[in-house]
Amino acid sequence: FPDSKGFIREELISIEGSLGGFVFRTGKPWAGNATDLLQSGLKNEPAIAEGLKTGCVLPLISRNGVLGVLALGRRENHPFSRVDIGFLTQVANQVAIAVENATAYGQIEEARAKLEKAFEEIKDLKDRLQDENVALREQIDQALMFEEIVGVSPALRAVLSRVSKVAPTDSTVLLTGETGTGKELIARAIHKRSRRSSRAFVSVNCAAIPASLIASELFGHEKGAFTGATQRRLGRFELAEEGTIFLDEVGELPAETQITLLHVLQEREFQRVGGNQSIRANARVIAATNRDLEGAIAEGTFRSDLFYRLNVFPIEIPPLRERKEDIPLLVEYFIDRFARKAGKSIRGMNKKTLNLFLSYPWPGNIRELQNVIERSVILCETENFSVDESWLSRKPLVHDPKSHSQKLAAQEKEMIEAALRESGGRVSGPTGAAAKLGLHRSTLESKITSLKINKYGFKTGNSSKAS
Repeated sequence: FPDSKGFIREELISIEGSLGGFVFRTGKPWAGNATDLLQSGLKNEPAIAEGLKTGCVLPLISRNGVLGVLALGRRENHPFSRVDIGFLTQVANQVAIAVENATAYGQIEEARAKLEKAFEEIKDLKDRLQDENVALREQIDQALMFEEIVGVSPALRAVLSRVSKVAPTDSTVLLTGETGTGKELIARAIHKRSRRSSRAFVSVNCAAIPASLIASELFGHEKGAFTGATQRRLGRFELAEEGTIFLDEVGELPAETQITLLHVLQEREFQRVGGNQSIRANARVIAATNRDLEGAIAEGTFRSDLFYRLNVFPIEIPPLRERKEDIPLLVEYFIDRFARKAGKSIRGMNKKTLNLFLSYPWPGNIRELQNVIERSVILCETENFSVDESWLSRKPLVHDPKSHSQKLAAQEKEMIEAALRESGGRVSGPTGAAAKLGLHRSTLESKITSLKINKYGFKTGNSSKAS
């Protein structure tokens, strides 16, 4: 309508009481003039206001019902004929098909977008589930020292009392004690009695992972972060989300990783290796060590600030020689366990063997006891348990961890000083001491500081400006 008064425009029409609504509801076409419209009691004021004398309204019918209506009008008093209605019905059918296709296309695109988003979410969940399964498989595959805490000694009861107090909290726990005393078992007991017990318990042996890989193992890495990083990998902290991460042998962490772990404990966030996005850390930390960390601090091999962050709630696990009352119970427990595993029936143990177990100092603690009993059960050919005395008669090697670490530090200091001497005091560069030792510059600088080496004493005239 080039000369339209503006009454007819694209707008929503009420189904009730309107001409368009009547056709839409019944699915039947309407044709007539203004008088017919007024007499029917139906409303179409815009058409009358525009001066339309005759008109027709056709339903747009698809396979799934009426999609809308097609309305046409004339200002001349010339009604639409049957031929006109027949032709316009075909037009309306084509319009209905076009509208249906357009609607379907929009729905398909919307569905495709939702499906693609769902696939991405499924992929992320699948990747996370796969990583969690790897961690779970590692937990299952690892041979635990024993399945339950066994013992009634005052020393063990004191430990369990502290466990019951700290378990319901989220405080960081530091477990100390000799090797083989059952530190991981105590860590699991804390986790099982905590609010996080329904989530993962992720164990990491810091001493078993090369220094170059420990950061990636703990915090994960992005694709391409280093040679061989062909895809993104979640670290143990992410796998322990809302659960507990157990850092065994935490005293063996290299200096660079100690700094990162300190940041995680302070700020509760970290970044994957090769990444720049901060990730929130929501995992309880339980650490364990058989080293004298305070001695390591004095030697410069362990950070004092990290020690204080870890040592919020210390629990010292007593050695087996201080739990003599528990040895008969542990022996009985292990004999039953390994006999059932081997399909053997062992009904008793002579007093001589028990006295031998009680008098032996057990330098390897519960782990050594477990191994001795397992070996004895395998070799046992009667229903009476016995042990080869020669396995326990040897005096355990006296091992002073402090003197051993001091010896290693002295050897390391000699190697660094020799490299600095050859490089004329130069640390970086292709001829520097770091390259000769196969270390990063920052790593060597850290070792020079911790070992109290004066690198400037090795500088020559040609390398006086070298760093």
